Amino acid sequence: MVKKNCSLLIFCSVGSLNMETNPAGEEPTSCDERYNINLMPSELFLKFRKEIQGIRVGVNLEFYNAPRNDFQAKLVFKPLSPDRLWKFVYEPIHQDVRIVSKKIPVTKFLSLQVGVGHNFQLNAISWKWKFTTCLGGDGVSQIRNKTTLGLCPGVDFRFGWRADYVLPEITGGLGTDEPLFNMNSGQLQASLDRVEAILSYPDTV
Repeated sequence: MVKKNCSLLIFCSVGSLNMETNPAGEEPTSCDERYNINLMPSELFLKFRKEIQGIRVGVNLEFYNAPRNDFQAKLVFKPLSPDRLWKFVYEPIHQDVRIVSKKIPVTKFLSLQVGVGHNFQLNAISWKWKFTTCLGGDGVSQIRNKTTLGLCPGVDFRFGWRADYVLPEITGGLGTDEPLFNMNSGQLQASLDRVEAILSYPDTV
């Protein structure tokens, strides 16, 4: 069963995929410049999940390939109920603790998520928030998507991908400086950003 969840990080984003433009303002001419798909993920996650009396306990091992080489481990607690309001995240390497809310719908296409955390190394409290949406901006349309594929009971793979695109356009004119027929074939820059392997263990109590 395949599940999809569109989301574009407007604030506090983790990396971005930019459309490559010519410094002189000229449009790409070759097919490789107009259409580019990168299938090498920059993030690899291995997640272990255990359900204990209505609480999901998760251990995440996160490997980052680009633009930086990094590793993180996380311990995550969150309720299993559909109306859950929070999740608890602990990062032992950075000694960081956070409580993050669920995504709160603001409009039909816009959601807000807030969180508060404490870093034991810096002895500091921090607040974070972000807006998420499946719509694009800045003159370029963008789709961010997570697709989950169930391999077998207890084993799931989740793929995070994105696509920046400019739709094809056909223009023309008669009695003007424009040509009678002009076609812009559009652009597509897509990448497979994240691959997650999720191992789940149901509550046996």
